[in-house]
Amino acid sequence: MKRIITATVQNRSGVLNRITGLLQKRQFNIESISVGRTDVEGISKMTFVVDVVDSQKLEQVTKQLNKQIDVLKVSDITDKAIVSRELALIKIVSSAQLRSEIQGIIEPFRATIIDVSKDSLSVQVTGKPEKIEALIDLLRPYGIKELARTGMTAFLRGQQPQVTELTPYSLLK
Repeated sequence: MKRIITATVQNRSGVLNRITGLLQKRQFNIESISVGRTDVEGISKMTFVVDVVDSQKLEQVTKQLNKQIDVLKVSDITDKAIVSRELALIKIVSSAQLRSEIQGIIEPFRATIIDVSKDSLSVQVTGKPEKIEALIDLLRPYGIKELARTGMTAFLRGQQPQVTELTPYSLLK
């Protein structure tokens, strides 16, 4: 069972290592990690997609993560109303004759061509992981030269505090 865990943390050296180490000790397989700064100076947001077999184990890990010094807040947002996205960059083998055909394939996915060279074409697509997988499957017969994915990033839908209103101390409440 896949779970989506978010963590708001102090942006300090070693935080990611300590969190992933704790997940590793509990034998969670991390499917993806996305980390980025928020608009509050010194605060970052992490989104983990993990495979979980035991929900009690997940609850225990969440409590342990919340006890970490640089961790301000941890949430399992899997079963909540969320907005989530992933970005993929896909470099495809492409001759000039195939470009319009590939354009026709990527258009329904709202993907865009971001680079063209003599023998390849680079595409950018954002969306849910299932959407990205579907596009990759359609492009695979053309030959994928390179593929880079960011991993999922997510937050709760609806009325949430503005990030600019948060301070490290207000996040602890």
